[in-house]
Amino acid sequence: MKKLLGIFLASAMLLSLSIPTFAEETHEITTNSVNLFVGAMDTGIPIPLHFLDGAMDLPYIESEDIQGLIMTTLGDPKGSYLFNVEIDGPVITVTRENTNPKALDNGANAVFDFENDTITFSDHDLFCWKPEASTVLDLTAISTFNAEGEPTVLQKVEKKSLDRFGDALVVRAGDYGIDFIRQDGKYYIPLQTLNDFILWPARGQGLFFNGQALIYTSQIAEGDELYYSAPTGERSAALTEYSYNELCMMLDYLYGLKDAHGIESFDKLFHSVTFDKTLKETSAENADIALNHLINDYFDDGHSGFLASSYLAGSKDYDVPTGTYLSKIYDEMDRYADARKQYYPDGVPGYEEIGNTAYITFDSFQYQDLNGDRYYQTEDVNEFPDTDTIGLIMKAHAQITREDSPIENVVLDMSNNSGGQADAAIFTLAWLLGEASISMENTMTGSMCSAIYRADVNRDRKFDDKDTVKDKKIYCLISPLSFSCGNLLPCALKDSNRVTLLGRTSGGGSCIVQFISSAWGTSFRISGPQRLSFLKNGSYYDIDRGTEPDYQISTPEKYYDRQALTDYINSLY
Repeated sequence: MKKLLGIFLASAMLLSLSIPTFAEETHEITTNSVNLFVGAMDTGIPIPLHFLDGAMDLPYIESEDIQGLIMTTLGDPKGSYLFNVEIDGPVITVTRENTNPKALDNGANAVFDFENDTITFSDHDLFCWKPEASTVLDLTAISTFNAEGEPTVLQKVEKKSLDRFGDALVVRAGDYGIDFIRQDGKYYIPLQTLNDFILWPARGQGLFFNGQALIYTSQIAEGDELYYSAPTGERSAALTEYSYNELCMMLDYLYGLKDAHGIESFDKLFHSVTFDKTLKETSAENADIALNHLINDYFDDGHSGFLASSYLAGSKDYDVPTGTYLSKIYDEMDRYADARKQYYPDGVPGYEEIGNTAYITFDSFQYQDLNGDRYYQTEDVNEFPDTDTIGLIMKAHAQITREDSPIENVVLDMSNNSGGQADAAIFTLAWLLGEASISMENTMTGSMCSAIYRADVNRDRKFDDKDTVKDKKIYCLISPLSFSCGNLLPCALKDSNRVTLLGRTSGGGSCIVQFISSAWGTSFRISGPQRLSFLKNGSYYDIDRGTEPDYQISTPEKYYDRQALTDYINSLY
């Protein structure tokens, strides 16, 4: 992070532009500098913000600082690429040098048109592409090589993977009543617009402004001391109008289930459910209440969630309304938890053998840090905690493949798995099948990718048949609680035609979580435009509806009576 902050300082000092003078607008512009915080850490870097006509709660960013903010968010600490800025009359072009060898163009750019109030991305995915990613829609984050260049836990199989780049993306801010300002030789765009279409999609982090500071983070927590230290109050008329327009625009572009929910436009939806009146009031608290209802009552998709209220409203505790999908899921979680306690009052073990059957259980996909080489620094795999999915799989593999092992059946218990980190899910899938095939599509840009991965489960830094249990009879327990990555894995197993699914239809959840914020400072998350899919006959199909089991399990209790379940599994062949 220090290197990224250094990039910001360097870019701010080096950027020198020859800007023609315009005097077409006559706003009273006030400039204040506030410090940039990364989480709760004060970087000491002052960021100049600009405010129009006395609306001190609606910050704009000027062209000379756009490059610095983008590089702070997207910049590669190794300096393998740069962002270049050119100005031609009312048009500012920010070009990112291309380091992806598969891309056809030399770079990806964002063109800010101050005449037509648009941002045109030649390739939004490539512009926001993370240097460490293996594809433009890559899900993995863990290091696949150590400092010596040795492979670690995951290997991408290049010859079987493919990228299909998306179309140009035009963000038509002017159509939503959002104005980009050029005045007295300066160029200003609302900070939240930059947030929504570059910062948030790139890293899942954005800038929260509370009138006193800029906080770079993925989400605000209820009661956050720094964020809520600012005074509460009403929204200005300018912020209220802009906030409504920006919310409509952001959701129209970024909400991945817009078509599935039959939403033509969010302005029409807000009007049809009378949220537009509340969202256009100056009360930040009432706007938060409306946004909370939108997320829980109308999105109701599991990935979307209200996280924290605006600083203007003060820290509030918003409960999940009854009758929503999430409230039903919470009820189901209690049912399955109570059933499991009947058989495992002290908690279910991560690995258990019942006769000739091995059971591996974890309720979320997790691993301890991004350093994949860490798994080679411990001699005894039994030292890995069960809460670390990758470590647990390594322990299970050692037991299943030991000399004179009785194990014929491998059962992955996903009945309470609500998702988690994709790297761990990919590792698990590769362990079960030999290779993990993960497909993605971006509903906003049209890009698609399919990536194939292998896992080094026995820690010999090789990727071969010794790293898989695909020669065993494999089963997977699923339920309505199997959600997100907990749904991705059984969907991929079902598509392989090599694994038997037991239980109830999985819970779905195809879109990647997109952390986001409102222009008045609300922290929430939505189902983003990147959708988990599977590739069949050359076509992409999303997994939002979940997958059905091959054999049903009638009650939660029958999931956890493992002796009876083992007998049943053995009767299937």
